[in-house]
Amino acid sequence: MVIIAGGGTIDHAGEPWQPRPGHSIGMLELTDINYRPATADQLVLNCIQLKAGLGRPLLISGDSGSGKTSLLEVISGMAGADSGSISWNGQPLNQRQRRWLCGVVFQFPERHFLGLSVSQELKLGHRRLSSEEMFSALRKVGLSGVDGRQAPERLSGGQQRRLALAVQLLRKPDVLLLDEPTAGLDWSVRSEVLELLDRLSQDRLLIVVTHEPELFQGWSCEHLRLRNGRLHALSP
Repeated sequence: MVIIAGGGTIDHAGEPWQPRPGHSIGMLELTDINYRPATADQLVLNCIQLKAGLGRPLLISGDSGSGKTSLLEVISGMAGADSGSISWNGQPLNQRQRRWLCGVVFQFPERHFLGLSVSQELKLGHRRLSSEEMFSALRKVGLSGVDGRQAPERLSGGQQRRLALAVQLLRKPDVLLLDEPTAGLDWSVRSEVLELLDRLSQDRLLIVVTHEPELFQGWSCEHLRLRNGRLHALSP
């Protein structure tokens, strides 16, 4: 469910929090979000209003430079909004809490792999990670048959995108944010990735941004457009 107008998070004390009574489970709400990066002369995000819940993936399209990546950065806590609020299940979240809430896969994530092997890539950032946890993450993205000793760069393009998703799934995010997840993939692989995203969206809120919405034609999703710093609903 997505509405626009005009889980596993951590509170400030570091303890898990519970949704307030009466609020639906898995609802992200952005209210009057304004954001201007330090390098910009004007607002990139202008009075953004958004409610997005579990059910179907959310696709946000917009031209290059329209602010799509900035929107993901603000939602995920990588950047702080100049004004406005972001809440999850009715509870306002600060920037640090949003970093716990969200997992982010930016465009061409394979360019940023640091591990010398698949297993090492999965273990980065984790003090303790069992073999079962790694296998479970790989299984969820369809990589259960991959040798953990294999170098990430030896994987196919589609497999590398799946590995990037597995890395984020290990963080157990309630919200998964994807920037151009099908960029550079051929049609057959793109279809497989979209099917995977459909499955992943059943257990978490999944938001995809793209400047090529035609690549997602036929994908079952909600669709909004970011234009002039504002979100607009598109006709079904």
